[in-house]
Order: sequence, then C-alpha cells, then structure tokens
Amino acid sequence: MKFYIVDVFAKEKYTGNQLAVFTHAAGISEQTMQRIAKEINYSETTFITSTDLREGGYDVRIFTPEQELPFAGHPTLGTAYVLQQELLEPVEKICLNLKIGQIPVTLHYSEGSLEWLWMQQKAPSFYQVFSPEVLAQVLNLQLDEIDARFPIQEVSTGVPFIIVPLKNLAALKRIKVNKDKYFELISHTQAKSILSFCPETYSPDNDLSVRVFADYLGVPEDPATGSANGCLAGYLVQHSYFGTESISLQVEQGYEIGRPSLLLLKAQRKAEEIEVLVGGKVIMVAKGEFV
Repeated sequence: MKFYIVDVFAKEKYTGNQLAVFTHAAGISEQTMQRIAKEINYSETTFITSTDLREGGYDVRIFTPEQELPFAGHPTLGTAYVLQQELLEPVEKICLNLKIGQIPVTLHYSEGSLEWLWMQQKAPSFYQVFSPEVLAQVLNLQLDEIDARFPIQEVSTGVPFIIVPLKNLAALKRIKVNKDKYFELISHTQAKSILSFCPETYSPDNDLSVRVFADYLGVPEDPATGSANGCLAGYLVQHSYFGTESISLQVEQGYEIGRPSLLLLKAQRKAEEIEVLVGGKVIMVAKGEFV
C-alpha cells in the first residue's frame, strides 16, 4: 500500500502537523484502517478510497489513533495536496467526499508550484456556554487568566470544540490539562476537544496564538488543527472579537510542543450564516509502502 507523509500548516519541513495519506485504499477494511492509524500514531491518517470522481469529489476517510472522524482540517488540506501532486494534473479546486459531506479545497500556485491551499468549512453552529470556573479547573489556570469579556462556548464547523479565550500568552503557555476534570467535563458535552487562544503571539507577524487539547481522540496536544481553527474563526466573527463582521488572520499553534505551525483564517458574516475559510501550506516529507 503506497503512502505519503506530509507536514500541513507548515512553515518549513518538519513543522506543522504530520499526516499520513494512503492513496489506493478501496480494498482496506475499516478495522485495518483503524489499526494502521494506531500504528502510525499521528493525530490523523487518511485513506483515499476512490481515485475516480464521485459526484465531483474523491472519497476519503479520516482516522485518529482511536476513532474515525467525520471531518478534520489538516487531513483535508494534506489529502488534497497529495491528490494534486501525485495523482492529478494541476487543478484549481479539489473536492473531498468526507463523512460530513463534500468539502471543497482551492489551490493557489506561484510560478507553477503549489503555494497555498484553502478549504471552505461548513457554516459554524454555536452550542453550550460554560462557566469560566469549570474551564479554569480543567486547564489548571487562575480564574482571572480567562478573558471574561467573551463566552466559553462549544462551536462546530463539522467537529465541535470548546473555545476558551485567554488574556495573554503567559496563561496559554501555563495550561496543564487536569485529565480527571477534562474527562468529567466532556462526559456531558458534544465537544470532546478544547481550543484555547490569546491575542499575544510568539511571532510578531501573527494575530493569535492557539493550543488544542484532544485526549479523548488519543491526541494530548495537537500541533495544528484546521477544524478547531475554523470553529475559532466563526467564534471570532459571532462575538465580534475584533469588532468587525469579517476577519483575515494569521494564527500560530504548536510552539509549546516543538511543531510551530501557521494557519490562515478568513471568515465573514453573510446573511444569516458565517462563511469560514482555513488555509495553509503543505510540504511533502516522505513516500513509502506498507508491506
């Protein structure tokens, strides 16, 4: 079985979030896919189960080490990149047929080379609001380190996340998840993962710094999370974090675990929905074969 390893939302090789992509996976059983994902042990592994177009898209399945996901951000961009680089001619758009539905990815080239990939996520939905006291205990933070001007809320553009606004980078860096409190919290929530963010950054070129925790999915901390940042983009517009009805931002993630990543976020309110786009670079790292 041919596979590829790419770094997604990468600034350079060996940064961003690793992804393994299997390109001809039609004959692989669901059980074997899950076991392979566990063997590779990246936050996600994808399997392209049809290299022929079906309803304008390519069938793809996404697995964490613990379970299948209906949607995830960096696997969407990384799989589209592998399709374009290895199986297709240069195209401007690739659609992936995921469990959540069809997700379009647009591809932007510079001097003939693929430079940026952008995915349009589902319009965000907003759910439960949580008390700062609960999340302060889960994240082992002081109550006054949470930015009380904005809600702590479940948001979903396909996979739900709990969005937690913090005041500064010092608070973001201090997070140490209390696993007992974390699992107690998610026992009665749709969202099983937490995104915390703040307006201070490691790099002066960026607008926000983010950390994502997903122990439930077998990922204690993720270096770059496109689905979570799509939720964040919707949240920022919904709650007028920057005082505007649209955003265009550079967001950093993964610095605390040695995998610095760069995600581009765009969102704007259109009629009764918020349109969300998440973009980044993808870099090929390795090609191989499972025997």
